[in-house]
Amino acid sequence: MAIRVKICGITRVEDAMTAVRLGAHAIGLVFWRQSPRYVAPAAARAIIASLPPFVSAVGVYVDPDPEWVKETSSAAGLNMLQFHGNESPEFCREFPLPYIKAMRVRAGVDLLQYATRYNDAMGLLLDTYVKGEPGGTGHAFDWNLIPRNLSLPLILSGGLHAGNVTAAIKQAQPWAVDVSSGVETAKGIKDPEKIAAFMRGVQDSERL
Repeated sequence: MAIRVKICGITRVEDAMTAVRLGAHAIGLVFWRQSPRYVAPAAARAIIASLPPFVSAVGVYVDPDPEWVKETSSAAGLNMLQFHGNESPEFCREFPLPYIKAMRVRAGVDLLQYATRYNDAMGLLLDTYVKGEPGGTGHAFDWNLIPRNLSLPLILSGGLHAGNVTAAIKQAQPWAVDVSSGVETAKGIKDPEKIAAFMRGVQDSERL
């Protein structure tokens, strides 16, 4: 099975185009203002307008006001929403776009129950738990904590980079992988060589 790849924290048109040229299936645009990778709706729209067909534009939110989700998703022209905070299933279902629910993984968290609560999500994104940080930390978590029988498609995130993505995919068997800091030169600035190396790591996993 071909592993889907999302490059998250895109802030520039040139980085979006590089990611797509190198094989990314989706890009992530962060609409959480506290993030160093935050992108304003008008800039996000310009990035999305540059994308070729069949590439998804995903808006990333952390406990947002519903009006902010409506405003930004409409202004930017998003295809999908990704919620990284403590949003309830009812909140996630308020919007006309499909959504992904993120969960920060640590020992003792019941991922099976979590997936059941958000049973209409398009996928469950598993990221690393770091206190006070909703994502983009650059740290991996223990992939042994991932149950094999999740009821939602698994999107693996958290500290992925070219050096570990092949092993991560081999162990976790995800539907997709999501990378941000692992392909950057600075927060929000992507490195073409790191993206290319990451994509080679994904492709290597498909040959195992």
